This record gives sequence, structure tokens and C-alpha cells, in this order.
Amino acid sequence: MPKMKTNRSAAKRFRKTASGKLKHKRAFLRHILTSKTSKRKRQLRRAGFVGPADRKRLEVLLPYGA
Repeated sequence: MPKMKTNRSAAKRFRKTASGKLKHKRAFLRHILTSKTSKRKRQLRRAGFVGPADRKRLEVLLPYGA
């Protein structure tokens, strides 16, 4: 059976952790930062994790973990 292709756009946005969770960078930290509070900007720096509902769809795009 041939190798499956990894979706390259998904591979650039998500990383698989050692425990198997999918990690991603949070949105809303690129521009218009003056209207956001320091607390909100600080919390957006932390990584986000993909929920169980979306994880199944992403595993199709990332067959080898990426």
C-alpha cells in the first residue's frame, strides 16, 4: 500500500505531543493589540489544544503525526 500524504497546511499549524494531543498556536495575537488587555495577550501566548471533536478530523490530515 502506498504512503499516505500529509496535509502540509495542517502540518504547519499543529504539532503532536508525546501524550498524543494536538497542540496549536492561539489566534487573535497578530494585530490590533492596543485594544486587548495585557492579561488577554499574555494568555493568548500559551498553546491551545485541539478538542476531541476536531481531533478525529485532524488525524486524517496528519497520518504520521507531523
